[in-house]
Amino acid sequence: MAKRNEIEHSGRIVEITPEFTTVEILVSSACAACHAKGLCGMSEAEEKVIMVPTDPYAEHKVGDQVTVKTKMTMGLKAVWISYVIPLAVLMILILSLSAVFESQVLCGLASVGGVAVYYLIIWLLRGRLQNEFSFYIE
Repeated sequence: MAKRNEIEHSGRIVEITPEFTTVEILVSSACAACHAKGLCGMSEAEEKVIMVPTDPYAEHKVGDQVTVKTKMTMGLKAVWISYVIPLAVLMILILSLSAVFESQVLCGLASVGGVAVYYLIIWLLRGRLQNEFSFYIE
């Protein structure tokens, strides 16, 4: 049973190394649970791979079904980093640049460029962020 402050997904171990255990999880949309998914063809299910630090004392084997968990606060932090902050950057740039430039095309391109720079910075900091976002196997 999951605690209220945790996010969990069921998965299958596909690889174990001394550093990381690779777990494949099946992420499905709300359509996957619908009884009419076979008729409409809109259902989506996607396999994702998560690398979890290997617990040297765990007795897992390749092919084992496991539950991968993380703290709820990590999910909320990821939403802020990937969606909320870039939206704020975009809106601030659009509003401030529209007061400076008359060309809406130039204003829009500069704003999208500002968001691209934000994502470039996030990509450059991926090592630091990877240490903050941790999963564990139960």
